[in-house]
Amino acid sequence: MNNLFEYQNKIQLSESADGLEEFLENIWEKREKGRWYDETASEAEETQQFIQFLHKTSELRSQKYVGVIHFDNTRINLLPKILYDKGRDYTEDDVLAIQYHILWWLSYCRKIKFPSYKTSLEGHKSDFFEVLIYLFARYTLELLSNAIYQQYDEVDEELSYIKGRLNVQQYITENLSRGRWHKLSCSHDPVCMDNKFNRIVKYVTGMLLCVTKNNDNTRLLQEILVILDEVEDCTATAEDCASIRFNIYHEDFQTVKDYCYLFLNNSIAYGYKNDLKLFAFLLPMDYLFEDFLVGFIDREIDGVKVTSQNAEKTLDTERTFTIKPDMILSYKSTRLIADAKYKIIYAKPDDPHKGISQSDLYQMLAYAVRFEIDQVWLFYPGTIMSDADKNVKIIIEDEFAGKKKVTIRALQVPIINQALFTQQHNEDTKLSDIFANTRQELADTLDGWFRQSAYPGDIPWNGTKCLDRDMEDFV
Repeated sequence: MNNLFEYQNKIQLSESADGLEEFLENIWEKREKGRWYDETASEAEETQQFIQFLHKTSELRSQKYVGVIHFDNTRINLLPKILYDKGRDYTEDDVLAIQYHILWWLSYCRKIKFPSYKTSLEGHKSDFFEVLIYLFARYTLELLSNAIYQQYDEVDEELSYIKGRLNVQQYITENLSRGRWHKLSCSHDPVCMDNKFNRIVKYVTGMLLCVTKNNDNTRLLQEILVILDEVEDCTATAEDCASIRFNIYHEDFQTVKDYCYLFLNNSIAYGYKNDLKLFAFLLPMDYLFEDFLVGFIDREIDGVKVTSQNAEKTLDTERTFTIKPDMILSYKSTRLIADAKYKIIYAKPDDPHKGISQSDLYQMLAYAVRFEIDQVWLFYPGTIMSDADKNVKIIIEDEFAGKKKVTIRALQVPIINQALFTQQHNEDTKLSDIFANTRQELADTLDGWFRQSAYPGDIPWNGTKCLDRDMEDFV
């Protein structure tokens, strides 16, 4: 099993992976196919940023992307660094638990468009991508077995009888004037199965069939193709998928559309070297962490208004340098700036900075000054090696503003279900049930932080709850 954790472990480059670096360079050059690549990489980065090739030792090391890479007979799982324990020998069940975490985080994302449908995770799939394929195939087949999406599609044709409406001008100029009075130019709108949406579903299904190695997935995808046999074969893009709109009678198909968009927008599949089918499904983990937090706060924390990626301010008077905090949070009469930092803190016990970088503090201070907000939060992820309850409070005095205080809190958020690595779950367990306790813990923690922020004083606080019994109304 080839498992690489971001910037952590290394694996030996096998002979079967000859050409892998060239393949990844091709993906990087074509990264406009997935908009996440452009948003998270500098234009100056000309070489691919997915995997680092250590040629002297013939080893590989993962960088800042998670997902899966298929190359010939080699399959590499790229996994989050926050779930890495160097003393642990990761089993297939451990990797599956990690993949479930990625799926749970995706379920709250708003920009990456993970489908909202929650299904049971039957069986142990071989990797994260196989789980995604299974979720798509199972739901799509169940839906198409009961109802096939059809839409009215305008057709212009010559008939011997009137059907729909007669195109009078066309009939006069092209038929009647040429003695073809018996042929009527008509336009009508038959209900058509061969439409844009079904073509996209068929294309994505065929694309996934080429890369899956799971027998259940192969069977499900083949059954979908049988149902869509009459639909025209054509290629599709994420832009094609995004342009489709459903009315209220076809809302069930929205989930299928979301899956198709997810695959088309975050994956690359093409013939390479004599039509060898290769595939890569890659997501930047720093972006995923930010999007997860925005979606979670928006959906799970009552009374909080979230504005993400606010670009209304600039750093300079010429409005050249835009500053864009991840979140501006409003709770009661309190406004806060929050930034998601996908970094490991408290990794070194003797580090006086606790892993918090000085550049992050500079950035947060600039946000506070320009947005005139004196409370700033830095969200860091908890890790498999921490209990995610350690938080840091930093006070900065603004000498230009009469020593006005800006409070910056570095907060570790509990986003990991530690029990998942020690407990066995029934094959029919739903993803939402697996993470029910984690969801509640995170919601309670965030809710406590927001309640504390609304109190104007500096009450005793351990990072998760108020320690002053007289102030219980605020927590």
